Amino acid sequence: MNKEHKQVDENTDQVSPSDTDEASGKGVETAVQDVADIETLQGQLSEAEDRFIRAKAEIENARRRAEIDVANAHKYAIERFAVEVLAVKDSLELAKAVDLAHDNNVAVEKMFEGVDLTLKLLGTIFEKFSLQEINPQAGDKFDPECHQAMSMQESDEVAPNHVLSVVQKGYSLNERLLRPAMVFVAKAQADAKPQEDEDAGSA
Repeated sequence: MNKEHKQVDENTDQVSPSDTDEASGKGVETAVQDVADIETLQGQLSEAEDRFIRAKAEIENARRRAEIDVANAHKYAIERFAVEVLAVKDSLELAKAVDLAHDNNVAVEKMFEGVDLTLKLLGTIFEKFSLQEINPQAGDKFDPECHQAMSMQESDEVAPNHVLSVVQKGYSLNERLLRPAMVFVAKAQADAKPQEDEDAGSA
């Protein structure tokens, strides 16, 4: 009876090769699946990191834009006032430009002294608030960024596409254009011959 029991135990302990192969195959499948799961998780993590970086960049850009908007709001808060007050300065300058050489009226002279003082005061205020004149001189090159051509006039004294005269000064606020300088621009005379033709004629 002991022999039979021992034989049964020996048979029970034996594992067939097919069972081993099956277990090994399942282990490989599990390992492959684990690797696939890890790769999937890594991909999801990478996507999440990308989304986070983009969101962070967008937030930073929005913050910077907000800072710029606030800075500009403070910087150009007086823009409407500045535009309106320019007309006052224009009128004062026109009054000051009146010729008093033949007028001995003391009262008028005193008035013009007051105009002059007012202009100086306005100039100080403009400087304080970074309101700058754009006052090109005759012969300066025409700059479409800050000049507006009222007309083109022939000239033999000023080069073409250069300022001939100023009709009205321009102004900028903190380097932002409020209004361009109104100018007459020189152009070549219609009867002027090109230099090449003159040289050919003299040859």
